[in-house]
Amino acid sequence: MKSQINLRVNTDLGVLSSVLSWFDQINIPPISNQQIWWQCQTLMIEGFTNIVEHAHKGLPKETPIEIEVLRSDKSIKIHILSQGAPFDLEQQLQVQSELADNELERGRGLKIMAAIADKLSYEKIDDNRYCLFIGKCY
Repeated sequence: MKSQINLRVNTDLGVLSSVLSWFDQINIPPISNQQIWWQCQTLMIEGFTNIVEHAHKGLPKETPIEIEVLRSDKSIKIHILSQGAPFDLEQQLQVQSELADNELERGRGLKIMAAIADKLSYEKIDDNRYCLFIGKCY
């Protein structure tokens, strides 16, 4: 079984609930392990929020974010395409404090994603955009 869904939204945290409703369609038939599905939802929330609040900071709300999700029998792969500035994900993960030590309300998203995802990257793609890739196996 393989399925793919695509979505294009504006840079606006107000559409997060719509993004999650759209994302739910990839869970048909449902993943048997509910905890894995909750982790996938968390990865989508944190990834989208990170793009809106950080990668697209200062850009107009009309700036599009494209999301592609692929599901196979063994994994879910999330691609979130942004138009923000360059960002060194690996370096940022190294300089951020550990989750247990971080009492800030913001800034924990990358650590949460790194802890839950099996693969996490942020790389430039051909058309001067960046792709936040999140992979989760089950």
